[in-house]
Amino acid sequence: MAAKNLLANQFATIYNSEIRNKKECIVVPASRLASDILRVLQKHKYVGEFEYIDDGLAGKFRIQLLGRLNKCNSISPRFSVGKNEYARWEQRYLPAVGVGMLLVSTSHGVMTHTEAIENGLGGRLLGYVY
Repeated sequence: MAAKNLLANQFATIYNSEIRNKKECIVVPASRLASDILRVLQKHKYVGEFEYIDDGLAGKFRIQLLGRLNKCNSISPRFSVGKNEYARWEQRYLPAVGVGMLLVSTSHGVMTHTEAIENGLGGRLLGYVY
């Protein structure tokens, strides 16, 4: 499987399984970035438990779905965002202020835009969830 954007594939798989009311989904292939994003989604209760399955190739994740996602998607290209520029991107990708979260890759790892604002960090936009 030659996927160009692994992150877009992960979000599409989760979203498609979610709208079909599935209890879990399998995301192939696995990556460290995908794991970091799943950890943030789990922390904010958008997904349940997830586990890495070593299939001898790239690996995969089994993700427990909670039915709390309305929309999730990757942001491409991965725009660079300064520590004071999040409001602009919130307006562009989220339905309302305070609803959902932007996922940002910072020098301190993957986090939500609100955590990045609290820590005074800029970074690269990876995706959004609400």
